[in-house]
Amino acid sequence: MIKFDVITIFPEMFSSYLKESLISRAQQKKFIKINLHNLRKWTTDNHKTVDGRPFGGGLGMVLKVEPIYKAVKFIKSKVKGKKSKVILFTPRGQKFNQKLANKLSKLNQIIFICGRYEGVDERVGEKIADMEISIGEYDLMGGELPAMVAIETISRLVPGVIGKEQLLKERVSKTGGFLEYAQYTRPEIFRARLAKGGKAKVESWRVPEVLLSGNHKKIDEWKKLHGKVIEE
Repeated sequence: MIKFDVITIFPEMFSSYLKESLISRAQQKKFIKINLHNLRKWTTDNHKTVDGRPFGGGLGMVLKVEPIYKAVKFIKSKVKGKKSKVILFTPRGQKFNQKLANKLSKLNQIIFICGRYEGVDERVGEKIADMEISIGEYDLMGGELPAMVAIETISRLVPGVIGKEQLLKERVSKTGGFLEYAQYTRPEIFRARLAKGGKAKVESWRVPEVLLSGNHKKIDEWKKLHGKVIEE
């Protein structure tokens, strides 16, 4: 089982996500465990302040290092001796890809730090986080969506989460990439009525014959030919 601990100031953003589909089932079957931690729990003032104005000036507010330090220290104290990583989401971080997800899926615990506002005190990335990760070359309002993306990408690599273990073995490459290929289902022939040049035309969209042949060797060859190994 892999355990995800998410530090956020908006834990309710995860409510519906955690209750649906395979993520919900994976938790019920104890393939994964997801704990949400409200950062405000580790503040000391009556207003539960987690942010402050940046030194040197600038617009917006920055999440403080102190409550994040306390939160991570508390969470890590519960999992001594296990393979664990602390990850901070930031647009300046390492690009999150399939190979990295594969490596992270071997851990026992991952602690995600979700930033908000204008960012997070730089000392969090320098002294507390083991890794800084970005899910893309764009800026979001916070780290909650990246955390969901990472949880789902990593979880589906845990044996049992997406079904029979064989399903996972046939799709993961030796280098840690993931094989994606074109797939079809019934009907074998779908007739679409299209309007072109003011006239109606019926087109027949067919499933490739090889997939109907029952020849598993040729089907595997077709999948490799028409597929793509997602390495990044």
